[in-house]
Amino acid sequence: MTPDVVLVKPLQDYCLEAEFATGERRWFDMKPYLGYPAFAPLAEEGLFMRAHVAYGTVTWNDEIDLSPDTLYLRGKQLQVSEQ
Repeated sequence: MTPDVVLVKPLQDYCLEAEFATGERRWFDMKPYLGYPAFAPLAEEGLFMRAHVAYGTVTWNDEIDLSPDTLYLRGKQLQVSEQ
């Protein structure tokens, strides 16, 4: 079962950095998805930068969200930085 997203950071160039309940972090490029009608409104950078987490999922508004499965399975794993 895919863990829930607990934190998301929208980045420049339509990318996301997501942290999961397991502590894992992944980087995800949204650009290939902007051509799909469901995600096309995110091409407006102002809307894209409003990404936030609701109920373990990345969402932008009541109509646009991205499942944690997609982020986890297709995202690139980021190294945990030592503090």
